[in-house]
Amino acid sequence: MNFEPVIGLEVHAELLTQSKMFCGCAVVDSTTAEPNRHVCPVCTGQPGALPVVNRRAVEFAIRVGLALNCQIQPVNVFARKNYFYPDLPKGYQISQYELPLATHGWILIDTPAGAKKIRVRRVHLEEDTGKLFHVDSYSLVDFNRSGVPLLEIVSEPDLHSVEDVKAYATKLRTILRYLGVNNGDMEKGVIRFEANVSVRRAGTGELNTRTEIKNLNSFRAMVNGSAYEIERQSKIYEAGGRVEQETLGWNEATGKTVSQRSKEQAHDYRYFPEPDIPPLEIDPAWVEEIRASLTELPDAKRERFLALGLSPYDAGVLVAERAVADYFDAAVGAGKGKGVEPKAIANWITSQLFGLLNESGQEIEASRVTPEKLVGLIGLVGSGIINNNTGKAVLAEMFGAGQSAEEIVQAKGLAQVSDEGAIAAAIAKVIADNPDQLALYLGGKEAVARWFFGQVMRGMGGKSNPTVVQKVLDEKLAVLKKP
Repeated sequence: MNFEPVIGLEVHAELLTQSKMFCGCAVVDSTTAEPNRHVCPVCTGQPGALPVVNRRAVEFAIRVGLALNCQIQPVNVFARKNYFYPDLPKGYQISQYELPLATHGWILIDTPAGAKKIRVRRVHLEEDTGKLFHVDSYSLVDFNRSGVPLLEIVSEPDLHSVEDVKAYATKLRTILRYLGVNNGDMEKGVIRFEANVSVRRAGTGELNTRTEIKNLNSFRAMVNGSAYEIERQSKIYEAGGRVEQETLGWNEATGKTVSQRSKEQAHDYRYFPEPDIPPLEIDPAWVEEIRASLTELPDAKRERFLALGLSPYDAGVLVAERAVADYFDAAVGAGKGKGVEPKAIANWITSQLFGLLNESGQEIEASRVTPEKLVGLIGLVGSGIINNNTGKAVLAEMFGAGQSAEEIVQAKGLAQVSDEGAIAAAIAKVIADNPDQLALYLGGKEAVARWFFGQVMRGMGGKSNPTVVQKVLDEKLAVLKKP
């Protein structure tokens, strides 16, 4: 029996505000900051402490809602989500439930069958919890992260393969990074995924019991955990069994999901409106102001790059990271009027520059090869002053030294020789020095012509213009071949 996965994804993203969601404590890197130093009575849940909503966090949430094509709700309410865990000092989390900030959105993902619309059920604000550190037989808790603004983005169960799941999560992470609301660093837990997985008989519309895999902090864990759960549930149904609704963890070492607790329903959390925070009314004029300030998003940028003559693959690679897309845009601007085409710029970025960045571990914004310098190099290659291989060597030196291509070419005498007289003399010498090879060529072994070409290029130190070399060599061999 064939089974089809039905998956919805919950994404928790910490917002890049300077202060926490309901207090003035600084938001710090919870992986490096000294524990429990950025806390106060509000974020540690002291009696009598009153929360105040962070306006910047609300702005960031609206920004995300708009980017995900959501309806921004004019009135939304914070609620208390009650549960007990050592890293939750109040014994409840301030979140949103019945009246979230944004609803009914969607994004498009790329699949082998084409673009696919994934619906977004809701986007709401809440506060993050503290962080537990398990040591031997006891645990330590750090409340630096407690109260950090957290955005929860919940999809509809529109994902039907692990490839869909990865494409959706990747696209969502890219959008958040473009908007400047989250840095996407999964290793530090600032963005975390939870997959709600069920399976059904292929071709039916039924929705079976689902399980939730919590706190997946990498694409690998998300894909592998979902794949394992799909297989596990399929086997249960094939054997005539019943899937239990529960919350699961993912064990990377064993490659299996593990049961953590029975799955809670909404009523288990005893939601009720947060009495210390009045309903949040969103001014429509403010929403439009935020909409007008939105950056160009990946889909729009990709379409613009395609219109510049890029292939779908190149456009997709360049828009995957905003810094790379911005670099390309700057290079295209620098190349206007200089005869440097966007396609050539894209080729040099995605092949040569990416290779150097990956080798060094640098981000493109830290590269000493500025967009203007890269265009200068491409211009030298395009005009024939240096050949392509020399250009690659010059780029490597630019990457390390920070000099312009023109400075390096001039200092090292790397300018390409295009003078036909000098090239003709080099060809004549190679032919004169290799009579046996000439005899083979004149005897009908046409491939020897390529050998002559290589010898001429080598003899001129790789500086000769290969187009001119080929032209003059063909002319010379044609003359020698005449009876």
